[in-house]
Parts: sequence; C-alpha cells; structure tokens
Amino acid sequence: MNPDVEDRKMSAQEGKESTADRKRRLTWQCRRGIKEVEVLLVPFFERYFDELTEADQNNFEDFLKEQDADMFEWFTMRVKPENTVAAAMVDVILSRMAPGL
Repeated sequence: MNPDVEDRKMSAQEGKESTADRKRRLTWQCRRGIKEVEVLLVPFFERYFDELTEADQNNFEDFLKEQDADMFEWFTMRVKPENTVAAAMVDVILSRMAPGL
C-alpha cells in the first residue's frame, strides 16, 4: 500500500476524539458567561445527553456554538431561533428542564 495513504489513515484515527474526551469538552462548553443559560445547559447535558440520538448529540454540540445572549433570549422565550435545528434543540432542552412550558 502507498505510504502516503497509510499516513493519512493513521492521522485520521489519531485525530478521532474518544467519547470520553468529547464529553469532557462538551461539559466545559456548557459552562457559559450567562449563568441563566448555564443552569439549563449543564444539568441537561449531565442528565440527558447520553439518551439523545447521535444526530441530536451532534445538533447539541452545534447548538453550543451559539452566542450566550441568543440562548438567553430563546430560553426565556422572548425570541424563537430562526435556525430550525436550534429551535428544535431549544424545545428539547426546555421540555426536559422546564416541563409544562
């Protein structure tokens, strides 16, 4: 086999993040500057992340890239996210962390 192909394969495997490492990284990313956002994200992640489908886990990871101020507006239901994936994630988080809303 071509050595360059072998090198690329090994690099891809070495670059693959373990589940434990991913969870540690996401735990840290749930910590936010706005505490009102953090008090929803951290417990949601700790209690429900493992129950989510792989697609929803990836959506949650993408959701964590959003701005704290936007999340605050969404979680307080002042504004709905324009992005349908973010809107769905807000609904999932609120339905589990604030049932009855």
